[in-house]
Amino acid sequence: MTAVAAQHAKIQKLGAEILAISVDTVFAHKTWHEQELSKMVKGGIPYPMLSDPGGKLGTTYEVYNPEAGLHNRGQFIIDPDGIIQAIEVLNAPVGRNVEELLRQIEAFQCVRESKGTEAIPAGWIPGKKTLKPGPDLVCKVCTVWESD
Repeated sequence: MTAVAAQHAKIQKLGAEILAISVDTVFAHKTWHEQELSKMVKGGIPYPMLSDPGGKLGTTYEVYNPEAGLHNRGQFIIDPDGIIQAIEVLNAPVGRNVEELLRQIEAFQCVRESKGTEAIPAGWIPGKKTLKPGPDLVCKVCTVWESD
């Protein structure tokens, strides 16, 4: 959460927003924020921390673990039309990569802005070449990709 908080300005500059959701109560969030998170990130967590007691929302997004009574770490990129474009779910011992989150947001925005005329190759970095899907690309991806 603190890694995301440290990049929150970049995320907002991309027109995206972050929501943190857990089964913890708002009181637990407040205590956690005051006792730990605000000491790890100057100014604390700048995005909402929402409470999902009982895991109803977590169940909907398939991240709620009823045996443990908590959510697995889920990250969802949802476009302006409310359509989930990407899902990443990690078990608790492994943290997320915020730079990859930023890259994915920019990649989905690139595809959306192109109205689907652009495809984003693996390992793409914003500003680098994209692919133009179509018959001319069939069996030529390696040639186009190598020339970048």
